[in-house]
Amino acid sequence: MDELIKDLNPTLQLLVLMASLTFLPIVFVTMTSFLRFIIVFSILKTAMGTQQVPPGIVIIGLSIILTFYTMSPVFSDMYEAGYKPYKESGSFALALKEGAEPLKMFMMKQTRQKDIAFFIETLNKKPPATPDDIGIFEIAPAYIMSELKTAFEIGFIIFIPFIVIDLIVANILLALGMFMLSPTIISLPFKLLIFIAVDGWGMIVNGLVQSFN
Repeated sequence: MDELIKDLNPTLQLLVLMASLTFLPIVFVTMTSFLRFIIVFSILKTAMGTQQVPPGIVIIGLSIILTFYTMSPVFSDMYEAGYKPYKESGSFALALKEGAEPLKMFMMKQTRQKDIAFFIETLNKKPPATPDDIGIFEIAPAYIMSELKTAFEIGFIIFIPFIVIDLIVANILLALGMFMLSPTIISLPFKLLIFIAVDGWGMIVNGLVQSFN
């Protein structure tokens, strides 16, 4: 495969590269820290009950920026690992293969061993002797499963204080006989006040950034 791509003329090699770039959005969303950020922020928005605030584009933008912040060492290693083989051989396939190694190592650090074992067993493969024997397409689904579980665990912890506030407000309104008032509307200012008082955004962002090994 490497020789086939290398033997192509520059125009066809460029077409192969452009076709490969179409998969970058999928890789960025599912195989980086973006997945954890966007899920936790979405759960936080739901827990606060602020509907359209902050706007979805702001949450996505914040997740992208934090992804580049946390993944910058990995992206730098990917560039260095892929550029040298391409410079020496002119092979896009080899450059992509070598450049993907730092990303694979990042995903392995965040992935639970049982998730990796599940997909290896599903493919009816023998247990790998070393981590280098595990392919990136075996790591990717295991990484997604682990990130989903981790993100929902963090989201659950974040959700609890907001539920407690809703319950307290609902019980107070019930005791006062104010059945017509929505507890969600009354509790929203208190949730915002407490969230601001404890510097909620700073705590969550700081915790998410430090949660990556």
